[in-house]
Amino acid sequence: MKNALVLALALTPALVSAGAPAAHKGGIEEQGYAWHAQEGEKIAALKLKGNVKKGKEIYEVCAACHLRSGSGRSDGTFPQLAGQYSTVIIKQIADIRAGLRDNPTMYPFAITLSDAQELADVAAYIQTMCIPRDHGMGSTAPALLKRGEALYKKECTSCHGASGAGDKARFYPVLAGQHYKYMLRQVTEIRDGKRNANPDMAKIFKKYSDKDLDAVVAYMSTLTMPGALCPEKPVGKKK
Repeated sequence: MKNALVLALALTPALVSAGAPAAHKGGIEEQGYAWHAQEGEKIAALKLKGNVKKGKEIYEVCAACHLRSGSGRSDGTFPQLAGQYSTVIIKQIADIRAGLRDNPTMYPFAITLSDAQELADVAAYIQTMCIPRDHGMGSTAPALLKRGEALYKKECTSCHGASGAGDKARFYPVLAGQHYKYMLRQVTEIRDGKRNANPDMAKIFKKYSDKDLDAVVAYMSTLTMPGALCPEKPVGKKK
């Protein structure tokens, strides 16, 4: 699979130059259709049983950005994948491949998957990863977190749960344990109409100020991701 990674990286400039398919734009109604669409590659991949061994080979392409651990980068450039639901992975990659989600950075790598089976395979492997113990955090100022907690409990728990665990069946991602800077960028883009999202969430964020977004995301970054944590790194012996 190393050859696949070399090929993907080599093709990236050409693919970016050619451009990803234009992302679907429009009103909330059209975005809602894109979000809830029950057809296409997403549905095909969800019906397939993922092969973890093959998924691990495919993931070598992903590791270039998301790292072998699936931890992503705390500066927000790439999200943590480890601990995320396979359904969410499948939906987001399928959306990018179909042009339903505009992500020029991810697109050249997403289209290296040959079919729905490979999409199911890599999602199955990602779900086996242990959860990193550390992630990028936001401010821990008490007043900010109190404001963020109030907003989260008022408008986010019905979908993402009190602990930020999300909902696998409804494609709601795990928020707990995700990098603060990545989440802040995503919710800002959703609010500003720059990425497709659940239309209900888009309506909520539409009325949020930058300070509101910062507060709720800072609070979300304090939540603990559910699942198996990676083993603690052994402490070096003192001489």
